[in-house]
Amino acid sequence: ELQEKVEETELLRMELQMLETERVRLSLVEEKLLDVLQLLQQLRDLNISKRALGKILLSTLESCRDPQPGKAQLLEVLDTLQQELAACELLHRQPLERAQSPRSLSNPLVISC
Repeated sequence: ELQEKVEETELLRMELQMLETERVRLSLVEEKLLDVLQLLQQLRDLNISKRALGKILLSTLESCRDPQPGKAQLLEVLDTLQQELAACELLHRQPLERAQSPRSLSNPLVISC
């Protein structure tokens, strides 16, 4: 009976370790997904065209067609999508254009001459 308890405890310990590993994996996926969603929000605010966004998505899916060994496919797709979105030139031009825009004034009621 003691041996059964030891085996049961070991089995529960292994299950707990598997659950903890899965929790960490899901946490990484959640973080990456939040990053991707934030980039998409920024691009939407910059009025990126649907065509440009579609090209980014298709490029991502094309590069992840053959999964790399040892890497979770979902995380790989999210990683690649984040890199593609972050590399979008519209995001890199944005601060400059905002600084030059008359709408960047702190008070929107002030009229620029």
